[in-house]
Amino acid sequence: MDLLKVLNAINDFVWGPPLLVLLVGTGILLTVRLKLIQVLKLPKAAKLIFKAENKGSGDINSFAALCTALAATVGTGNIVGVATAIGTGGPGALFWMWIAAFFGMATKYAEGVLAIKYRTVDANGQISGGPMYYIEKGLGRKFKPLAIFFAVSGILVALLGIGTFSQVNSISTSINMVAGIDVYVGNIVVSMLDQLHILSGAREWIATNGFPVISMVVAILVAIIVFGGIKSISKVSEKVVPVMAIVYIVLSGIILGVNYQSILPALGEVFSGAFSGRAAVGGFLGATMAKAIQKGIARGVFSNESGLGSAPIAAAAAKTEWPAEQGLISMTGTFIDTIIICTLTGLTILVTGTWCQEGIEGAAVTQAAFLQVFPKTGSILITICLTLFAFTTILGWCYYGERCLEYLAGVKGINIYRWVFIGMLAISGFLKLQEIWALADIVNGLMAFPNLIGLIGLSGVVVTETRLYMEHLKKQEIKE
Repeated sequence: MDLLKVLNAINDFVWGPPLLVLLVGTGILLTVRLKLIQVLKLPKAAKLIFKAENKGSGDINSFAALCTALAATVGTGNIVGVATAIGTGGPGALFWMWIAAFFGMATKYAEGVLAIKYRTVDANGQISGGPMYYIEKGLGRKFKPLAIFFAVSGILVALLGIGTFSQVNSISTSINMVAGIDVYVGNIVVSMLDQLHILSGAREWIATNGFPVISMVVAILVAIIVFGGIKSISKVSEKVVPVMAIVYIVLSGIILGVNYQSILPALGEVFSGAFSGRAAVGGFLGATMAKAIQKGIARGVFSNESGLGSAPIAAAAAKTEWPAEQGLISMTGTFIDTIIICTLTGLTILVTGTWCQEGIEGAAVTQAAFLQVFPKTGSILITICLTLFAFTTILGWCYYGERCLEYLAGVKGINIYRWVFIGMLAISGFLKLQEIWALADIVNGLMAFPNLIGLIGLSGVVVTETRLYMEHLKKQEIKE
C-alpha cells in the first residue's frame, strides 16, 4: 500500500467537514456569546496594539507577543496557500477565507484571553501558557490527557512540518529559482568529489539536486536567535514582521493600482463563485461550491491558525494584567493575516489573471502576478517576501514546540529540543519526502481538536473576563 496515499487519505479526513464545521462552529458560538466583539471592539483592539498598558507579569510587551504570533502565522500560506485555494476552489474560495477569518477573530480573541488567564511560570522563571495549560487548569485534571495530546501534536508540527521542512523548502526553492545557489555550490562539490575519484550515491544525489547550502544557512541564523529564548525571538519579530508586512502590502497595492479596472470584476467573481459553484477557467478541472467552501475555510484557517491553538502560546508571554486586553490584541492577528494580507494576495492573482495560467501553481502563480507589474524585479521581490515570511514562521514555531515540550518534560529538555530543531532545519534541504509534509498537515489538524474542546468548555470564562475588562474600561473613562 502506498504510504503517501494513506497519509493523504487521513489528511483529507482530518481536514474534512467535521474539523471545518467544528472550527467555524466554535467561532460562531464565541461570536454570539461575545456579542460580535470582533466588529464592535476592533477599533479598540487596533489602538491597543501600540497603546497597551503592558503592566503585570510577562516576558515581553503585548506588541512583541503579537509580532511573535504573526511571525508564525504570516507565512507561506499567505502566498502559496491563497494561490492553491483559488487554483482548486476557484475565486469563491477567497470569500470563504473571509468567513473563516471573521469567525476566527472571535476564536483568536478567546485563545488570547485563556492564554493569560491560565498561564504559569516555568523553572527558569519564564512564562508558559497555551491550550495545554488552559485545558488542564481550566477544564480540570481529568482533561490532562487532552492537554498532553495537544502538546505532543504541537512538538510534531514544529519539528516535522510547519516549523521546519515546508518553510525551508519554500525558502530554498524560491531562492534557487532566482539565484540557483544550491545548484552552483553543488557543481563545485561534485567537481571536488570527481577530483578525489569519489563516485558515491551522495555524489550522484548532489549532481541531481545540488548541495543544500541554503538550508544550512537558515539553520545557523535560527540557532543564533532561538537560544536567546522568547525575548530574542520577539526582538527579531518586532523588527522583521512589521517591515515584511508593510512591504508586501505596498507591492500588492501597486499591482492592484495598475489593474484597478479589474478589481470590481474580480470581487464579482469572488462573490458569485462562492455560491454559484461556477467552474474555474483555464487549465483547472472545475470548482464546485463545496470545493470553494472546503478550500477557502481550510486555507484560511491554515494561514491565520485561529482555533489551532498555536498563537496563544506566544500571547501567554505578554505583559498584561487583563486577559481580555491581550485577547483583543491577539484578535487583530487574524485580521492582519487574512482580511488584509491574504485578500491582497487573492485579488492580485485574480486581477492579473495568473490563476488561469496553465502549468503553474502555488508560489509561481503569485510570482507571475508580480512579474506582470515588476517584470525585471518581480521574481526577486516575491522571493524576498516569501523568504522573510517563511523565516519568521520558523522562529515562531520553534518557540511553540519548546513551550509544548516544557509542559510535558520541564525545562531540562529545552536546549536538546532547540538543537534537534536546528538539526531538522539543516537536513531539510536533503529531504524531498511528501510523506513528511502530509504527516505534518495531519498533526497540525489534530492540534485543533483538543484546543476547540477547551475553548467551548471555557467559553463562559471568556465571557466573564470580557465583562470584567469592559467594566474596567468604563471606570477609566469616568476618571478621565
